Amino acid sequence: MFFLLDAFFATSFLLNQGLEKTLVQGEIITIGNELTSGMTLDVNAWYAAGRLTASGLRVTRITSVGDDYPSVSRALKSAMEASRFVIVTGGLGSTEDDLTNEIVSKALNRPLCLDKEMFAIIKRHASMQGTEVCSSLEKMAWVPDGSRMLSPEGRACGFSLVENEVRLYFLPGVPEQMRYLIDHVVIPELRKLYKKLPVTICRTLKVYGLNEPHIAEIFRDLEKKTGKAVLGFYPHFPENHITVSLTAGDAREAVQELDRIEKQIRNKLGTALFATGNDSMAEVVGKLLVAKQLTVSVAESCTGGLIGHLLTAVPGSSRYFLGGIVSYSNEAKMELLGVRAGTLEAKGAVSNETVQEMAEGIRNRLHSDLGIAVSGIAGPEGGSKEKPVGTVHVALASAEGTVSRKYRFWGNRQAVKLNSATMALDWMRRYANGDPLLPGI
Repeated sequence: MFFLLDAFFATSFLLNQGLEKTLVQGEIITIGNELTSGMTLDVNAWYAAGRLTASGLRVTRITSVGDDYPSVSRALKSAMEASRFVIVTGGLGSTEDDLTNEIVSKALNRPLCLDKEMFAIIKRHASMQGTEVCSSLEKMAWVPDGSRMLSPEGRACGFSLVENEVRLYFLPGVPEQMRYLIDHVVIPELRKLYKKLPVTICRTLKVYGLNEPHIAEIFRDLEKKTGKAVLGFYPHFPENHITVSLTAGDAREAVQELDRIEKQIRNKLGTALFATGNDSMAEVVGKLLVAKQLTVSVAESCTGGLIGHLLTAVPGSSRYFLGGIVSYSNEAKMELLGVRAGTLEAKGAVSNETVQEMAEGIRNRLHSDLGIAVSGIAGPEGGSKEKPVGTVHVALASAEGTVSRKYRFWGNRQAVKLNSATMALDWMRRYANGDPLLPGI
C-alpha cells in the first residue's frame, strides 16, 4: 500500500518536472466515495498516469471526486476546457452508487440510450451464471447517446465519446478491467490519432539493501551526467526502485542514451541491484536456482511460512523448492529440525547458533542443496534489552558449510516479517551469484 502512494507522488513529480511539454495533453478523473473518504487507495490514477506518460502522452491533472452530480460535472467540464483527452474511471457498475452514466448524460446533455451490444453481453454473462437480467444489471447498458463500446468482446465494460473535439474515455473502476482497457484500447487509439508523439522510454532498477540516504548520494553523484534523462525514486518496502526516463523524437536514440546512463547507475548500485523491469526478488531467485541447478528448502520461525509463500508464488518453483517447515515453538525446532535442547537453553531461539542448526536440519531432512532458516522477534511484544523487537537471525547451509548473520529490522510486525523474508531471498540470490552477503550487526 505504501509503495503505491509513494509511486503515485513520484509519478506526479516526473510529470511536472522532467518531461517535455507536448500538445497532446490530458487529464484523469477517478470517481468514487471510497476514494475521497480515504477508504480505498487510488491505484487506477497511478497506473493510468504512468502508462500514458510512458506512451508520450502528457497528463496535466489528476482529480478524485465522489459519486455525485455536482462534483463529477464540474471536474468533467473543467478537464474538457484544457485537455485533448480525458480518462474517467469508476461508477460504471450495477450498484446504486454507480451513477457515472447518468451524471455524464446530464452534464453533456446527451440522453441515455440502450446499447444493444452491451446489453447482449450482459444477458450472455447472466445466462452463463444461471441468473436473470435484473434492472441493476440492465442499467449498465444504458449509456449517453453517441457512445461507443470499448471492448466489444465483453472483457470489460467501458465506453468513449467525443464532445467538442475532446476524446472522453469512461473506464470501470475495477483495476484489472481498467488496466486492460488502458493498455489494449485507449493508448493504442490515442497513439494512432496523434502519430507525432515523442517516444518516452522508462526503465526500472530494483534495489535491496541500500537505504534512501545512500540512494540520494548516488543521485547526487550522477547529477549533470544523465543529460535529458529524468531519475525517479520509488520506495517499495522493503525494496527501493529507481527509474530512469528519457523522452526523445527517435526510439533508437533514446535506447542508446538510456543504455549509457543505466551502465553508470549499475556501477554505483553494485550487488544491491537485483532486478530490472517487472521481475520480483522471488522470480530472480528462481531463475538463478534453475540456472545453477540448485534446490532449496526453508525453516521458518518468525516469518511463519512467508518465505515459502513468496517462492511458490512463482510458476515452476517446484523445480527448485523442495519444501519448508514452520517451527514456531522450541519443541517444533527440536522435533522437526533437530535443534539441540542445549543450544536453545544456552543461546535462545533467536540466535546465530539456533538458526544455523535450523538451516542444517531442513537441508538434511529434505536433501536440498541449500537450507535457509530465519528466527527472530517480529513484535510488538517479546523483545528485551539484549534482543529488542526486530532482531532477526538468518542462516544458510550448503555443501561449503553454514553461515549466519544477525540483523535489526524496523517497523511493525508485518514490516519485520516481510524484511526478514526478503533478506532470506536475497541470501539465496547472492549465494547463487557468488556475491557477498549483506553484513549484519
